[in-house]
Amino acid sequence: MNLQTLIIIIIIAAIGLFFLGRELFQRGVRMRNRLQMSAIYTNITHELLTPLTVISASVDRLREQEPAHSQDYDLMQLNIERMVRLLQQILETSKSQSGELKLLVAQGDVMQYIQQTALCIEPLMAKNGLDFTIQCTPQSMMGWIDTDKLDKIIYNLLSNAAKYTPSGAGKVRLQVNTNARYDHIIIKVRDNGIGIPHEKMKKLFHRFYDGDYRRQQTIGTGLGLALTRELVYLHGGDIECESTEGVGTTFTVTLPISKDAFSASQIDEQSKVDINTARSAILDIARRMSDSEPEESTTLVEDDAYKLLIVEDNIELLMLMQQLLGPKYRVKTATNGKEAIEVIEQEELDIIISDVMMPVMDGLELTRHVKADPNYQHLPIILLTAKTQDEDRNEALQIGADSYVTKPFKLSDLELRINNIVENRNRVKEEFLNHMTEELTARAVDPQSQPEIPPVTAPAEQAAPSGPTADELFLKRAVDCIYAHIDDSDYDRDTFASDMGASASTLYNKLRALTGLSVSSFIRDIRMKEAMRIAQRQPDIRISDLAYKVGFKDPKYFSTCFKKEFGMQPTEYIEHLSKDP
Repeated sequence: MNLQTLIIIIIIAAIGLFFLGRELFQRGVRMRNRLQMSAIYTNITHELLTPLTVISASVDRLREQEPAHSQDYDLMQLNIERMVRLLQQILETSKSQSGELKLLVAQGDVMQYIQQTALCIEPLMAKNGLDFTIQCTPQSMMGWIDTDKLDKIIYNLLSNAAKYTPSGAGKVRLQVNTNARYDHIIIKVRDNGIGIPHEKMKKLFHRFYDGDYRRQQTIGTGLGLALTRELVYLHGGDIECESTEGVGTTFTVTLPISKDAFSASQIDEQSKVDINTARSAILDIARRMSDSEPEESTTLVEDDAYKLLIVEDNIELLMLMQQLLGPKYRVKTATNGKEAIEVIEQEELDIIISDVMMPVMDGLELTRHVKADPNYQHLPIILLTAKTQDEDRNEALQIGADSYVTKPFKLSDLELRINNIVENRNRVKEEFLNHMTEELTARAVDPQSQPEIPPVTAPAEQAAPSGPTADELFLKRAVDCIYAHIDDSDYDRDTFASDMGASASTLYNKLRALTGLSVSSFIRDIRMKEAMRIAQRQPDIRISDLAYKVGFKDPKYFSTCFKKEFGMQPTEYIEHLSKDP
């Protein structure tokens, strides 16, 4: 090999390396841009889902104030759910670009599902003054469909027709038929709108093509028809458009519905298509808001009402949640995690409800802080977030969150989480009170005995401790403090907290978590059970003396508390004792 040949080879290699390097660099830039767009999509979705939650909560409030318009509220909620899916459609567009969009079909009544889905857009047609008809032939037919994808296809086509069809004499027709072999469905959406110019037909399915939004004084993302075509192609189907300016437009979609049209990974054998899927999302709200009689929980006494801290940086959502939950709970608010910590350290609380994405300190940081502090780690935390990925949920649960609710949420879903926590606390309370009743009854036989503290159950996966736990020692010391001042009517929760060497809020949090009782209720419960023990030993005692012995200044108030605790007046209880042999 001569020198000239060697130089040529080196030059060719250098040129090849240059182009290879440039390609790798450009590929890296594209990858970085995709990651940046993914982050942008996530942030946009979060910002849009929060106002949707506000709208949903506002509908709940309107339903409560004006229940006569129940059907309208149902349709509002139904379309809020649909808007959520449309936001997710933006994310699916990103998935489609990266080849991550997947199909999952299940068996069900295809025609009935399409009809129910189309009915959801009827209010939009009515608002625009359009004559809207649905025709499915046959009216019922089984097949295999991906309901999520089919929902988006139908909604995009119908909403597009509604945008470009003038009100008044405007007509929109949805027609669904099958082919001769019953293995495909043909969906036609016809309108007599403005039509599409011939020169624009070529770009009709391009992303971000804006059509004639400005001329029609409407809005659009430029993603609907592009994603619709991609979803149709994902099914292995076909989509066509015929249009004449000033006459109207017809979209025709052909989709396979037979099982053998899909691969094994695309088939869900376990699930069945529910034609009421869209409407079922709001039925619980209708049932809950249709109750004419207020629940007893709205009249809870102050000491027993559960205390919530709501942490949310969106002021409108924060105010609405405070208004909607206020009748049942005592509500405190904060706009970020740092403010929340200040409230936690000063107030008596039972449950924290926090958004995840917030300035200054987010919900995850707040959860870590609370769960790492032994004074507040018993506080249950419910996180609200627009993040729906499994890894986000798992991260929240791993750092100690007790529940995880995705936005936009129905108020009933959030109340269900709260009620579950309250019911768990009530079970703890019942176990504690039952055990204390048994121990104090035993004391009536042996006055020198001291009540044992019910064991605080360790998680099943942990080995039982060899001696009393820190929580059990805490409870024993708390009970001893009350007994040491059983006849002191001035012994209140502040003095009790001082004797326990804790702040009032810390003592409240610990007692509520371990016994289900507030501080005042804990003191009162022990006083009541001690009154019962004294009455058993001294059945001839006067009620006023009994009240003074257990720290009550007012015998009448003592009698009221006694009846609430045991279901009878102290005089009735003493008479009952005297009748027993």
